[in-house]
Amino acid sequence: MTDQTYQPTLSQLRAFVAVAEYRHFGTAAARLSVSQPTLSQALASLENGLGLQLIERSTRRVLVTAAGMRLLPQAMATLEAADRFVASATGDGLGGVLRLGIIPTIAPYVLPDLLPELRRKLPGLVPQVVEDQTARLLDGLRTGVLDVAMLALPTDTPGLVELPLYTEDFVLITPRGHELAGRGDLAADDLTALPLLLLDEGHCLRDQTLDLCRNADIEVGSVGDTRAASLATVVQCVAGGLGVTLIPQMALDSETARGTLDVARFAAPVPGRTIGLAFRASSARAEDYEYLGAIIRSKRPF
Repeated sequence: MTDQTYQPTLSQLRAFVAVAEYRHFGTAAARLSVSQPTLSQALASLENGLGLQLIERSTRRVLVTAAGMRLLPQAMATLEAADRFVASATGDGLGGVLRLGIIPTIAPYVLPDLLPELRRKLPGLVPQVVEDQTARLLDGLRTGVLDVAMLALPTDTPGLVELPLYTEDFVLITPRGHELAGRGDLAADDLTALPLLLLDEGHCLRDQTLDLCRNADIEVGSVGDTRAASLATVVQCVAGGLGVTLIPQMALDSETARGTLDVARFAAPVPGRTIGLAFRASSARAEDYEYLGAIIRSKRPF
């Protein structure tokens, strides 16, 4: 039974959250810059004070108990509030480590300009960039591994706040001399029977492209015959004559710089996507993330 007079310390809560995030005591201790015995003692003190087992330990794995899963979001919210309190006191709302997730179809085109701008405007910020697919980024947000993520919206994920930043068009990339090259009045049904090259499963750009085809009730040729893990690889396959693909506007200059491709654009309504930030609704740093969003808008790559 929990002692109603018990008050956990922030160190104890940080130990619990770190172990729950990384499911490994050594990694959690390293992340918190403490020894493993110190981490274990802090967690044990928290569990004793609450009268609950939060973490299940064995020689092979670390599991979060049902009670731990129930209390984990509140522990994270408490730590976020404490961090926000200290940041407000020092006048540095976005300072220290910021674990920023970002999807692969955004990262190479945004980070070259964004990171120097963050260093200039927020010299106390230490970004830790995690590039991954949308599903795993959302998982990282839910479990507290990430603070904020930049991805395509909406995600429709309970417990997260979504902050739209801007929208961008999709453009069609074709091999040189393709029959659609140079057109500016494409409709979705112009994609009918074309060999459309896609990113591998799990990438939201793949899903958005297929949604466009489904919504227009069209069939494209050879979907799934060639798939790649990066947009750069897909574009090189187009240059090699394997098919065509849709890319976001932000990638256009980088991916067509070699001059071996042609471009075609859609007539209105132009298909596209909304880029934004997502973070936990329990976070006390909403204002900070809005400021981060303003910086991202100012450095948008198109």
